[in-house]
Amino acid sequence: MTTTAKSTIDDLSFEQAMAELESIVRGLESGDIELEASIEAYERGAALKKHCEKKLAGAKARIEKITVGSNGTIKAESAEID
Repeated sequence: MTTTAKSTIDDLSFEQAMAELESIVRGLESGDIELEASIEAYERGAALKKHCEKKLAGAKARIEKITVGSNGTIKAESAEID
């Protein structure tokens, strides 16, 4: 993968990356792509998957839950999301 392709993926939103990944999967499943193009598509798909996982991890880290203590104090703490 070239540096240009890598930076292009880094600029994609989660939704854009997922849409492209879904398109790649459909193309690979169709079997209508030549071998070399399939390999390139698979490599780009792997990079897109990694990008989406990174975006999801970042979103998970940003989510907080608000709790009210027994004395009425309000605080935010990391949510447990599995």
